[in-house]
Amino acid sequence: MMEKDCCHETHREKLRRRLLTALLGFIVLILFLILLIWLILRPTKPHFVLQDATVYAFNLSSTNILTSNLQITLSSRNPNDRIGIYYDKVDVYAAYHGQQITLPTLLPPTYQGHKDITVWSPFLYGNQVPVAPYVGVSLSEDQIAGTVLVNVRVDGRIRWKVGTFISGRYHLHVNCPAYINFGGRNNGAAAIKFELIMDCHVDV
Repeated sequence: MMEKDCCHETHREKLRRRLLTALLGFIVLILFLILLIWLILRPTKPHFVLQDATVYAFNLSSTNILTSNLQITLSSRNPNDRIGIYYDKVDVYAAYHGQQITLPTLLPPTYQGHKDITVWSPFLYGNQVPVAPYVGVSLSEDQIAGTVLVNVRVDGRIRWKVGTFISGRYHLHVNCPAYINFGGRNNGAAAIKFELIMDCHVDV
């Protein structure tokens, strides 16, 4: 009786191992097919362009407190023929010398089809933002010289769509240089619009 139970248990273990091996083999095959399709399609990261910027306020106080109010026009092009892009949670903000000077503005979730172009025109606000002393000195010098380099940055998450397959989320980092030429004008008096057409550096 003990021998029969032992043989029956061994048969169950063998069957369990075979099922597990078959399941693992199926999962590996699916992953290999996804990787193969991915390599054939070769997804290309989106192309961002900073088209223009309108400066409503950009004032630095003597105590290194910066108030800025800008509206930018930012476009993104999907260069892929067979891959769509989902923009899930994407924030835009302005920075100067590596320091963030405006609050992040959340862009609306967007799906971008093959070869499509999406345009956003968000406002970027920074009300009484304290900046580091060395940043304040550099900003004052740039304003006296008439040109300030502000970096418009995009941070977020995107997903790729291939047919019915949708990938996991990937981090999106975009850096757009914006050379704001004040030319000695009083930037607090009126809005100044700058046509930029600057290519952005994109990391995914």
